Amino acid sequence: MKNNCSENALMRKITEVSFAMDELRLFLDTHPDCTAALADFSSRMEQRAELIAEYTEKYGSLDSYYPSTNGGWDWNNGPMPWKKEARA
Repeated sequence: MKNNCSENALMRKITEVSFAMDELRLFLDTHPDCTAALADFSSRMEQRAELIAEYTEKYGSLDSYYPSTNGGWDWNNGPMPWKKEARA
């Protein structure tokens, strides 16, 4: 069982940025011409991509579409990052 505070903190940042993007996406559905919201969404999208790249490099892939294959295929060596026991 993992117990890595920096891994948990990084996952929390990814979750927070993802949540903000979801909220902005909903706002943009009703305010498609809001340039400030669109700029904020784009900025957070870049931030999220950087955070996910950092997480993948340090701890492995977050999903099966972009598995970390350095040193071989290890997708079955769980727990998966989104599982509670991976963050415990």
